[in-house]
Amino acid sequence: VQLQASGGGLVQAGGSLTLACAASGRTFSASVMGWYRQAPGKQRELVATVSSGGTINYGDSVAGRFTISRDNAKNTITLQMDSLKPEDTAVYFCRVRRTILPTYNYWGQETQVTVSS
Repeated sequence: VQLQASGGGLVQAGGSLTLACAASGRTFSASVMGWYRQAPGKQRELVATVSSGGTINYGDSVAGRFTISRDNAKNTITLQMDSLKPEDTAVYFCRVRRTILPTYNYWGQETQVTVSS
């Protein structure tokens, strides 16, 4: 299984970035895909997740600014990040997991997001 992330970079505060993650290597039905992030010296935290059925969850710090979407046919998710703040600076990770049999939990490569003030 591969999770290919793209779209990170450097942006000024108030700007926007879009992250994408493409999963491959198996079927991903009844799964939850999402983004997590980890800033230096901090624990990894939830950014946003979306299930194959369309249920979405956002972390409190990004709700109202970030939008996650999923294309089940292509096994991809996109995270539109608007009104970015310096505190959004972190390494972002894509994840796909399934909690019913057969269970799995995969993490993708990291992508750096840096927001300058």
